[in-house]
Amino acid sequence: MTAVDVQIGSRPADQRPDGMDSYGGAQPRMGFFTDTSICIGCKACEVACKEWNDVPEDGLALTGMSYDNTVSLGASTWRHVAFIEQQRPVSVAAAGTEAAAGTGAAAAPAPRQDASGQHPGVSDVRWLMASDVCKHCTHAACLDVCPTGALMRTEFGTVVVQSDICNGCGYCVSACPYGVIERREGDGRAWKCTLCYDRLGAGMEPACAQACPTKSIQFGPVDELRERAAARVEQLQAAGEASARLYGDDPGDGVGGDGAFFLLLDEPEVYGLPPDPVVTTRDLPSMWRHAGAAAATMATLAAVSFAAERLWGGKR
Repeated sequence: MTAVDVQIGSRPADQRPDGMDSYGGAQPRMGFFTDTSICIGCKACEVACKEWNDVPEDGLALTGMSYDNTVSLGASTWRHVAFIEQQRPVSVAAAGTEAAAGTGAAAAPAPRQDASGQHPGVSDVRWLMASDVCKHCTHAACLDVCPTGALMRTEFGTVVVQSDICNGCGYCVSACPYGVIERREGDGRAWKCTLCYDRLGAGMEPACAQACPTKSIQFGPVDELRERAAARVEQLQAAGEASARLYGDDPGDGVGGDGAFFLLLDEPEVYGLPPDPVVTTRDLPSMWRHAGAAAATMATLAAVSFAAERLWGGKR
């Protein structure tokens, strides 16, 4: 997606409508590449995020639907590890290939031989683990709609909420195409991942990336991460994992590419991700133009009606 050729407020028409124009580019845009093929579901990232950012506890009981006890991202869950159980037929060759490639966070071992020395047909279960996080979009709708300026684009190209400025209006909650940002109960203000803004300023990597034991979460300049991710997909596909694909890495998608993107082993919907996210404020300028045109038309009709009334009323 290119810069939107419209006027929004006082911004020039050639500037992006989401505040990315405020990113000066003095240093590389920083972000996350999450390789779900090597995630083991340990939740170290969730714990590290909570400890460093002082994020409140958000539920220790199992939901009954999964081994996952946090369910989704929210005001008190800035990193969320999804547990996805899939049952599928697995051949001996496929099992051996997955084991060699290291795919599937908790893929079962290769089938054992039966008493006759043969491998029986197997319907196997594989776990897909994925650590989700705010995407830090290039075209961030939450920035568009915030009336107080609480949401800002940092010098690292990331998107953060300034909690001392947030008035709890909730516009950003409905604007996010990923359903990431949320207001905290008892607080009223919106909260989400900051990509550990304070740590970045001190030259440190985010707490979740530092805590990840398998390096499933990788932090660095977004351009470099995209190159690394593309090479990893090629490696997995060459090893037989045909379903490996990247999600959120494309600058031409509906949000201009994400600052936090993922390598997935199945369709995005399987992981609870929208298949084709679009910045929700994309049509806002045209909506305002149509509303303005409608208002002008109504005002013109009212003026004509008033003038006609005076003209014909005076002749009676």
